[in-house]
Amino acid sequence: MEPVQLLFLGASISAMVFVVAAVPSGWPRSVKLTEGLLFGLLNPTIYYLILFEAYDRLPAQIAQPLNYTWGITLALLAIPVLGHRLKPRMFAGIMVSYCGVVLLLSQGRFDTVPDLDWLGVFLALASTGLWAGYWLLNARSKTASASLMATSFCFAAPVLGVLCAAGPGLPQINSSTLGYGAWVGFLEMGVTFLLWQKALRTTAHAGRLGQLIFLAPIVSLVLIGSILGEEIYLTSWLGLLVIVGGLLLTGRPEN
Repeated sequence: MEPVQLLFLGASISAMVFVVAAVPSGWPRSVKLTEGLLFGLLNPTIYYLILFEAYDRLPAQIAQPLNYTWGITLALLAIPVLGHRLKPRMFAGIMVSYCGVVLLLSQGRFDTVPDLDWLGVFLALASTGLWAGYWLLNARSKTASASLMATSFCFAAPVLGVLCAAGPGLPQINSSTLGYGAWVGFLEMGVTFLLWQKALRTTAHAGRLGQLIFLAPIVSLVLIGSILGEEIYLTSWLGLLVIVGGLLLTGRPEN
């Protein structure tokens, strides 16, 4: 499937998940339509179109850790949006993490510019700003988590359907496409969204919460090597470890 086709199936299934979760809390009366439309355009529509296109253009071992640098962007955007302070240790950690990004992009070569799809690199990094901004705005919303998600995804799914019809066409419906759509809809954009939204609204420090997401790409590199069969470069491991080290430094409490 093309990225927009997979996104359409995933968003449609996610919408059903969120509606089921939201009805007990008074959905749809509990949500402002304008708020739901805004959030639906940001996520999943614009964010995932950019992210899935980046995944389509880059090796998984590059795209996935790049996308996870949104934890850095989250810490930076939390300063103007939530009023958090950028302490010296946090600044140092952010600088260390972006040194890890340079290592990651080198693909084991330091004598030449790596042969990468640089538009894909740009899209992966751009997605971090959209993702962090979306969740920070979400944290400020007073609407119940499931209700807001239900409204935004019910707006987004038809929009994505129109984009499919105008582009590559609607996806074929069979066991394979439904399987991938269900995986994205339930796990990538379903139950995990509700859990993360609850965590972000509960935490006293969004930047530190963002550090926990870097447990995922470590496991992902192992899966990328074993399932996708990509040769994992040493610099991919080193870059990821430097990124995580920077984020741990960012998240350490001050004495």
